[in-house]
Amino acid sequence: MTGLTARGRLGDTADRDYSLKLRLFNAMAEPELRAAIASLRLQPGMRVLDAGCGTGETLGWLAAAVAPTGLALGVDLSKSHLRAAHAGLSHDALLLQADLQKTPLTGASLDLVWSVNTVHHLRDPQAAVRSLTALLCPGGRLVLGQSSLLPDMYFAWDARLERVTTEAVRAYYRERYGISEHELTNVRALTALLREAGLSNIGVRTLVIERIPPLDPCTQAWLLEAIFRGTWGERLRPYLAPADYEELTRLSDPQHPQFALHRLDFHFLQTLTLALGEAAPARM
Repeated sequence: MTGLTARGRLGDTADRDYSLKLRLFNAMAEPELRAAIASLRLQPGMRVLDAGCGTGETLGWLAAAVAPTGLALGVDLSKSHLRAAHAGLSHDALLLQADLQKTPLTGASLDLVWSVNTVHHLRDPQAAVRSLTALLCPGGRLVLGQSSLLPDMYFAWDARLERVTTEAVRAYYRERYGISEHELTNVRALTALLREAGLSNIGVRTLVIERIPPLDPCTQAWLLEAIFRGTWGERLRPYLAPADYEELTRLSDPQHPQFALHRLDFHFLQTLTLALGEAAPARM
């Protein structure tokens, strides 16, 4: 399909695969994601799109909300993500591999487009949001979501270490993908993207994902695999002072007495911000 060879802002291609990280996040944040979907008051018979559906967990929850007569479609660029979604969803799930800026979907055909943690991966988020808006029927809604617009909290006892670790992660991504600090932060302007696409009745809501010990298995898996091992680790060594890197390594190591998840003062906070806009209603 046209456009599948293009690289996204963060290196995304049709062959990019971070299925594990997506599955872990969706499992960890399932209560908050389900609550957000419930707040949309979807009705049976509606037609919804999960734009950037990843491994399909949220698509399944959207499909349940519009069942039995509705339609839920997932679109993603990654072949691996779509294979994982196919494996986890019912056989009648509708999945499409496509670039979100060049989908073959019919315009003005959807009641809701849901796109979470996706637009910041795209080379031109503004053009993508305009393309998604064009898919909305009169009065349809577009939801853009982004996690971590506010700094996450992992080490309640050491705000300084959190700050330098966050700065190190950002420096790593700037260098790896050749992007500027502005390109990393402009995702915070979700409401501007909706306004520039011509949507109205803009609203925004920030949910807090908050966990304290004893941690549920899904939260433990997310923190250990996706954050401590998958986001931090050796890649951050060049961007941290030696003493900070060694401390971060100790806190991230399940075998170390200082392992963060075994501390009684561990307190995890992460935000999920949802911005919603509406297409113009049908003219009388």
